[in-house]
Amino acid sequence: QVQLVESGGGLVQAGGSLRLSCAASGRTSSRYTMTWFRQAPGKEGEFAAAITWSDGRTYYEASVKGRFTISRDNAKNTVHLQMNNLKPEDTAVYFCAARPVLIASTRPNEYDYWGQGTQVTVSS
Repeated sequence: QVQLVESGGGLVQAGGSLRLSCAASGRTSSRYTMTWFRQAPGKEGEFAAAITWSDGRTYYEASVKGRFTISRDNAKNTVHLQMNNLKPEDTAVYFCAARPVLIASTRPNEYDYWGQGTQVTVSS
């Protein structure tokens, strides 16, 4: 089992920045892909960004590319999502997810482990 705990959400004005963190514990492995999904009110969850533990390959959804940066701290088993130039449409609950495959997937049902989520609200 792998446990994931997110932190760092909050309320920010448009154009501002937030940094989310996802701390992993339990039976973690370098052969995992760590991903951030987000779910806005009334909408389905969508892929935002992913990173592979072993070599740090990154993947981004088109609307966040250039504004969001995903990174990993192997020593602390933590993944970060730096979000800059935030827009009101980025408002959502952000979830950290993990799958024991070194390829990212945009499909939530292909992930085995999930955190509880952290709310990000961007005001206009």
